[in-house]
This record gives sequence, C-alpha cells and structure tokens, in this order.
Amino acid sequence: MLESAQKFLIIRLSSIGDIVHALPAVAALGEAYPRAEIHWVIEARYSQLLEKNPFVHRLIALDTLGWRKALTAPPTWKAIRRGLGLLRETLYDAAIDFQGLYKSAFIAWLSRARERVGFAEARLREPVAAVFYTARVSARERAHVVELNLALAEHLGAPHLDRGQWQFPLPRSDADEAYVRSQLAAHEAQDFIVLNPGGGWQSKCWAPENYARLIQMYSAEFPGMFFLTGSPAEEPLIAHIIQDSKTQRARYFPSTITQFIALVRRGRLFVGGDTGPLHLAAAVGTPIVALYGPTDPARNGPFSPLDIALWNRGPIDYTRRAVDAGYITGMTVESVVAAIRRRLARTHG
Repeated sequence: MLESAQKFLIIRLSSIGDIVHALPAVAALGEAYPRAEIHWVIEARYSQLLEKNPFVHRLIALDTLGWRKALTAPPTWKAIRRGLGLLRETLYDAAIDFQGLYKSAFIAWLSRARERVGFAEARLREPVAAVFYTARVSARERAHVVELNLALAEHLGAPHLDRGQWQFPLPRSDADEAYVRSQLAAHEAQDFIVLNPGGGWQSKCWAPENYARLIQMYSAEFPGMFFLTGSPAEEPLIAHIIQDSKTQRARYFPSTITQFIALVRRGRLFVGGDTGPLHLAAAVGTPIVALYGPTDPARNGPFSPLDIALWNRGPIDYTRRAVDAGYITGMTVESVVAAIRRRLARTHG
C-alpha cells in the first residue's frame, strides 16, 4: 500500500459515460488517501463533468480530438507542447489509465509517474497499450465497467466497495438549477419522463418512429410531459419524433451536459440507449428503462437492481464500424411500454 500523502494522475479522456464510470474508483482512491493530491487528464470538451469534484484537485484539459483534425498546424503543436508541460509539472507516484488505449497509456508514460497502472491485455481495447504499464490488473471476476475501474483503485490500496457504496460526485450549480426550473415552469411540467433517442452510433439507437409511437401509446396513461433530449445535431431527429407523436406534451429540452444532469435528477423516468445521458441518469439515481443492442448491459448498463435493461443484439452486425447497420431491431414498442410500467411500479407501487 502507498503512503497516504501521494500524487495520483487519473487518465480518462472521454467520453461522458466512461468518465461517469470512472468516478467511483477515483472517489474510492480519494477516500483511501485523504491527504493525496489527485489530478485528472480529460478532453477539454468534457471537463465540466469534473467541476467542483471533491476528490479531483487539478484538471489537465487536453484537446486530443481536435489535434487530430489539424495535426500539422503550428497551433496544434504549440498546444501539444503545453499539454506535455502540464503533465510533467508534477512528479506522480502513480498514473492510472482507465481508458486502455495506446493514446492514454502513452500519456501515462509521458507523465513520468513512478508506477503506471492499467488493465491486462485481455481487458484493453488496444492491447499494445499494456507495454507502457508497470502494473497490469486482470480483474477477471469483474463484470460491470465500474467494478473493473475499481479494481485499478484497489490495486493501489483502495477498499473493495459494494454497489451501494459507489459515489458519483457530479456537478451541481445554481445557474443550471435555475435554468431547469424556469423551463419546467414554462412548460407547466410538474411530472415528466426524459427520452434520449440519439447516440454515438446509430446501431445503439432505437428507431425514431418507435419513440414517436411509444409517446403516443403511453401518453394515454401518463399525464405528464415527455421531454426529449439530445445534442443540437440531433434536433431534427427529435423534431421528427415530436411531430409524429401527435401530442402537445412531447417537447424538445435543449441543455448543456450539466443542465441535463439537473433535469434528469428531477425526472420520473429515463428511457434511452447506451449513451452518456443514460449513464448520467444512472449516476444520479433516476429510474431507467434502457434499450440495448450492440453492447452488453451487464458490462455498462444501469446498475440499480430496480432498473430494467432490454437487450436484443440480434443477428445483425451492430459494431461501430458496420456499414448501414441500422437501428436496434426486435424490440417492440409494446415491450418497452410494459417495461416502463414495471419500472415505475417498482418505485411508486
């Protein structure tokens, strides 16, 4: 076990759900070493997720996604040199790579940390990353990705935690709370369900016409609002769903990441696929009906025993690189409505 006054470097660059899934491990490490100094390397676009995190003392925000678009440009190299300087300002006792990519492992190596901890090759998305680690953790018995991440923290002396002990210190601000309250008042919404139809891959998404029919069907028994959320790029898709739902109680709710957190904390239920918003909903304890296709909910689905995850991987190639994979198939609107009824009954009786 390390001494209590340590300096740790956390490496989890992206994306929203993956950052959320690393939070309990970092919290466990911080509580195990209350005098430790913890720094986190993160993509700049996601840094707001760690604002006022009580266990993170410094953010090193990089723009590696932007760098790739203009790798030969002088400003890019200036930003890379600045990022390298930030990594080397502190001599870390341990760097923990929760991402498991060549890029993230290389960042651990660049940091000059005395110990570099990552997963064993079998758990890595890019097995070559393991060459940069001084310690490789297999975590063979772990199923959920949060449990996998906790295994890395346990290697450095953090205790094993049950699911009820996981902490997700997500940001909360007066400005975000005020924005959500004002929007709810404008819509006269006292009770609502959040639906998030988009996703990083189309193959992770349920078809838009299914969401429209779901709203039509369930609005007959649910008197509240249906708020659809998503990025500005997904607004046309959301508008199409709202139009086809044929109800004035379905509305688009534009928000930043932190405003979404404030919204979903108040929601009666969240319905959506394997995307960042679902993992934020799980982290704040909102009841969930999750719709899974290409990914396994046992690994990265909602973790409350009350939540319901419908999973139909099917015979189609649903991988990220599949051409014309389409939407999740074999999951009827009726089955999702039935899951909503069951999940709400578990909470409200």
